[in-house]
Amino acid sequence: MKKHFFALLFFSITLISSAQKSELAVTAISDSIKENANAIVRFDQTDISILSQRSLNTKNHRIVTVLNEKGFDATQAYEYYDKSTSVKNIEAIVYDAFGKEIKRIKRKDFKDQSVVGGSTLFSDSRIIYLDYTAISYPFTVEFTSEVETSSTAFLPNWMPLRGFNTSIEKSVLNIIYPSDLGFKKKEFQFSGFNIKKATDTNTQLSYIATNILAQKKEDYSPSYKDLFPKVMMGLERFHLEGVDGTATNWIDFGKWYSEKILAGTTDLSEETKTKIKAIVGDEKDPVKKAQLVYDFVQKKSRYVSIQVGIGGWKPMLATDVDRLGYGDCKALTNYTKALLQVVDVPSYNTVLYGDSYKTNIESDFVSMQGNHMILSIPNGNHYTWLECTSQDAPFGYQGTFTDDRDVLIIKPEGGEIVRTKLYEDRGNTQQDKGTYTIDENGHFTGTVSIISEGSQYTSKAIIESLQPTEKESHYKEYWDNINNLKLGKIAFTNNKENIRFTEDIQISASNYATISANKMIFTVDAFNQSSANVKRIRNRKSPFQIQRGYLDSDEIEINLPTGFTIEFLPANFELKGKFGEYKTEIIKKENNKLTYKRSMLLNKGKYSNKEYDEYRLFMERVSRNDNAKIILTKN
Repeated sequence: MKKHFFALLFFSITLISSAQKSELAVTAISDSIKENANAIVRFDQTDISILSQRSLNTKNHRIVTVLNEKGFDATQAYEYYDKSTSVKNIEAIVYDAFGKEIKRIKRKDFKDQSVVGGSTLFSDSRIIYLDYTAISYPFTVEFTSEVETSSTAFLPNWMPLRGFNTSIEKSVLNIIYPSDLGFKKKEFQFSGFNIKKATDTNTQLSYIATNILAQKKEDYSPSYKDLFPKVMMGLERFHLEGVDGTATNWIDFGKWYSEKILAGTTDLSEETKTKIKAIVGDEKDPVKKAQLVYDFVQKKSRYVSIQVGIGGWKPMLATDVDRLGYGDCKALTNYTKALLQVVDVPSYNTVLYGDSYKTNIESDFVSMQGNHMILSIPNGNHYTWLECTSQDAPFGYQGTFTDDRDVLIIKPEGGEIVRTKLYEDRGNTQQDKGTYTIDENGHFTGTVSIISEGSQYTSKAIIESLQPTEKESHYKEYWDNINNLKLGKIAFTNNKENIRFTEDIQISASNYATISANKMIFTVDAFNQSSANVKRIRNRKSPFQIQRGYLDSDEIEINLPTGFTIEFLPANFELKGKFGEYKTEIIKKENNKLTYKRSMLLNKGKYSNKEYDEYRLFMERVSRNDNAKIILTKN
């Protein structure tokens, strides 16, 4: 084993030396590697040494040429550390476009700050990062670091390509580990990329990726995490928060997490117990009890943003949250759980990936995963999910940050993978009901009531908290099809019980209609034109994805100006296909009135790159019909 290890180490050093001696000038980079790139990873080597169940050492050496201001993030020149993790070494060298050294940056010149500003509670959770302002582009950064940690539960993923518009000349992963810790790996999305497995034994693993061209981000494409190569790694015997753990399945993992990490964190003072019992009173229904507790937590506490995995996995004590009135997602979830225990409502800490882009816990790979924690309350055959970091989210509403994904529920009897709530396409509704009037000069006045439910509630409810100037900007962008828009009275109704947000708005606009000679022309659909701008992409490479579908339905009464007759009305229109259904109808009424009806159903789904053009044409027909005109003639 030692012979193989030293051979591998010598190979690594040879690679590094050659990279250091090679010409770092931009002229040495091939044109094909530069195409579509904001940055080029010239050389990237990660050496992970798992020395024991309680010792992990990671060394990084990365040389990145930054071509423009959008490419600096590709340097990845930072490290996190906390009470169980120390940065042993960190430095950087900056070279100009010709490969000449222009700056050497030692550890003392890096920025070192808390990951949570102003919070002494998380003062040991810190980031150290390169803060460099470019004099000119391109330039090259050579970054090296060494990090040691006692936590072996959360092994880093290897992703040679960590974003769009970045090319890779060479990327190397070397990992060594004891044979008795149950090391495991899972490979994703290797097909189509030049990646070779150099070593794979019961104590060593190494990969080499070469000449990976920059990938352009295409509209509606999945996240780069679902497109680019990745290796997940984990141990069956690990260490976390001062505790050894063993888990080969989610049941064992959940038991260990519950007994060793969460135990002892939910104690509360007698005063708080008395207070929460008084709030709940004689209520017997567990869900209604939970609603009262959730309301108490929302009014009492505030969220401090710090991801799971940074600053530890053990929640701060419920007594500390109760005293201080703030905490991160783990702390607030655990605090809510502690309060529910007082009134005999069972609930479970739940780990997941929180993001508007849906990402699952890998159910067939037992390991530390996730970046967020919520609370799950058993409710018959289902669960009620609580986002404990929000001070204004409706009880049980998940929105677009935690919906429709596999999560890990931590129960005393073991872990369980469960799917969170799916908001069906037809339940993600927006209903517009309104009226507008066109006068003889082409001026527009109207009122509309917009009711949003399902996942559409998420994007609408936030408007209520905007400043007046921000609200005005929002509506002027929302109705960018109306020139000279002026906003009148705006009123909101936020029905949190039924999770329904209503906007009642008065608007006006001069010269909405175009008048030429004795003709008046204006667009029928004033309130809800399709905003989907689906660009033509020739030779599209990536599949595309509609994360969430929706159903919009509109009914608008139109008052035509006196002294005009209708010369042309758009025909009723209907469109059906795999991507959804669209229908419009115009009904003539008495007294120069029209009723305009529109419905638009978009289906969520994953589609191949070859179907993209079909989707573009579908949305183009929708947009074209939304822009249909009425022509009036003056009497």
